[in-house]
Amino acid sequence: SQEKIERAYEKLQGSDSCKSLLKKHLTEDVLEKCKGKKSALGATLYDCISSGVENLDAGVGVHAPDADSYKTFAPLFDKIIEDYHGFPPNKNHPASDLGEGKTKDFPPLDPTKNYIQSTRIRCGLFHEEYPFNPLLKKEDYLAMEQKVKEAFDGFKEKDLKGKYFGLDGMTKKDQDGLIKDNFLFKEGVRHLQHANACNFWPKRRGIFHNNDKTFLIWVNEEDHMRIISMQNDSNVGEVLDRLIRGVKGIESRVKFSRDERLGWLTFCPTNLGSTVRASVHIKLPLLTSPAHKKEFDDVCKKMNLQVRGIHGEHSESEGGVYDISNKARLGLTEYQAVKQMYDGVKKLIEMEKNLEKDNKKDDKKE
Repeated sequence: SQEKIERAYEKLQGSDSCKSLLKKHLTEDVLEKCKGKKSALGATLYDCISSGVENLDAGVGVHAPDADSYKTFAPLFDKIIEDYHGFPPNKNHPASDLGEGKTKDFPPLDPTKNYIQSTRIRCGLFHEEYPFNPLLKKEDYLAMEQKVKEAFDGFKEKDLKGKYFGLDGMTKKDQDGLIKDNFLFKEGVRHLQHANACNFWPKRRGIFHNNDKTFLIWVNEEDHMRIISMQNDSNVGEVLDRLIRGVKGIESRVKFSRDERLGWLTFCPTNLGSTVRASVHIKLPLLTSPAHKKEFDDVCKKMNLQVRGIHGEHSESEGGVYDISNKARLGLTEYQAVKQMYDGVKKLIEMEKNLEKDNKKDDKKE
């Protein structure tokens, strides 16, 4: 109801601690333009903002319950998208370029294995025929899970073939094993729960992985599919090549949701566009030490890198290991998103090596 939306607006604006993009851009003017509208599938403005209203510590605070919400509530989404991605409303996302035939541009970043522990590239994709999680019915989940299982059965290549594990009825042993390998998502975090994305949990959620555990697909967690390729070294080209073949294999059976302006559509506006997050787990003890931390932060900002702890968003670094990825997803192709991470991490490793050399020189002087 509109009253509920008004109350939510007052709660946001009345909170001194809330610093979200939702609070910043849900002005009185935007509220007036959006509060009486409904998307094609019946989503209201409250459905888009509920998570940010319940979690005042959110960084962004909005989700799209269906593809049409990005158009229906454009006065709000456009401002948030421009703020987060630097992508104005009059710009269109480029055509898809996964990097086919160009993976040789990314030889191993750290062949001696001194710095990088692992490399991972993921993308999020939605079925064109279905709404996003908050508006999915139980039978939608069932039909969708069936379709993706058929697509997985179609994998012919040895490094893609594997097994699908449904979350509902999964044995404790399988579950513990997958969580231990950092494979399995846990039940939706509060931000997702308040966005209404965890209905019928754990029904029709699951995970597919190949026999080598270097290629996996999350089904119906935050996005309909999260496709992930990874391995324990720095060979970005190999990781990307596997991802491309996996995406192409599914795409031959399932049509993904794409928008001319925003690229691949996702539940959370931070992932729109290429949806690609290419990352490494990396140790840079000198560069991230208090003496050089400002330098490290400045370069990451300049090269558009996002730095997280190793357990993902909102986590701390452990043992000096950081998760470093491309920050931009929108306005650049999938290939360019991977290149952003690659070039940035290459620069960071160079800086770490220079500091090592300086230290050796100082040791000699002593």
